[in-house]
Amino acid sequence: MEIRKVQITGGSSYVITLPKDWIKSLNIKKNDSLGLIVQKDGTLLVTPDKVIEKKRKQKEFIVDSDTDKTYLFRLLVGAYVMGYSDIAIKSKDTMPPQIRESIRMFTQIAIGPEIVDEESNLFVVKDLLSPMEMPFEKTVKRMYSLVESMHRDAIKSLKSNNKELAENVVSRDFEVDRLYWLATHQYNVILTDIMLSKKMGLSQEEASYFFLISRILERIGDHAAILGENVIKAINKLNTEIINEIESASNLALDIFAKSLESHFKKDIKKANENIDAVEKLLEKCEKINNKALNFGIEAVPVVYIVESIRRTGEYSGDISELTINYLILKN
Repeated sequence: MEIRKVQITGGSSYVITLPKDWIKSLNIKKNDSLGLIVQKDGTLLVTPDKVIEKKRKQKEFIVDSDTDKTYLFRLLVGAYVMGYSDIAIKSKDTMPPQIRESIRMFTQIAIGPEIVDEESNLFVVKDLLSPMEMPFEKTVKRMYSLVESMHRDAIKSLKSNNKELAENVVSRDFEVDRLYWLATHQYNVILTDIMLSKKMGLSQEEASYFFLISRILERIGDHAAILGENVIKAINKLNTEIINEIESASNLALDIFAKSLESHFKKDIKKANENIDAVEKLLEKCEKINNKALNFGIEAVPVVYIVESIRRTGEYSGDISELTINYLILKN
């Protein structure tokens, strides 16, 4: 860290010189305006004039006929979630068909990126969604709604022996993934753009909190999909008694899940604490179901996997409540 002394000019103005290399790197000229932002920790952030837009992060990939389309898809997703807003895919020769397919699949799945330029050997993908249009809280609410309905429909399909509904639950997991990619993308954009966080009224600590919440919701979504997969295996194999007990455990897990988000949105730190304690009751209920399945010769394997997903849903919901307590302490 470079140390510079504060000086006084005109008897009342405090001044400090700015690093020459920094001035040159931003092409700042005499009489240009600079923005000064006082941070919560007392430090001072000096930026170019606030009307100057931050340069968009750019990434370039070189491909050829040997490039695997799945590999390229993963690269594109990786660049997107890491906050790159402009992605160029180049090839020396005509773009191979599998590359075109991979790029189009990526733009169809990810929220925001669109193909804005296409030539025989070049694709340019830009993120056209402003973070202001899809704030974190809206993303979190949408993720919760999707995951909750997936879990509830999985249990409904078990009770009604509806295999098609269970298969639909599994297919919906990709919608949750899309929203998680969006939340991760926005989080990484905010980390490198302090002005954007100011515009959104969101500190970087708060952005980190919402990112962690979205990651937990994505994991709960994974378990909702796993729940659907195991329900498919268990359909027409379980008796009414064990199904009712599974439903009871599921209802408790969903109640914990709902209260974990409710405590956040209502800023209720006591409710978040009570919700963490409720997880223990769920664990006891899940253990009893597993023991009954193992002791009475019921189709134990699918039951154990179903109960495991229900248990993990409750435990992850408890993690959300713990994060909520931390968040509310930060806010207060």
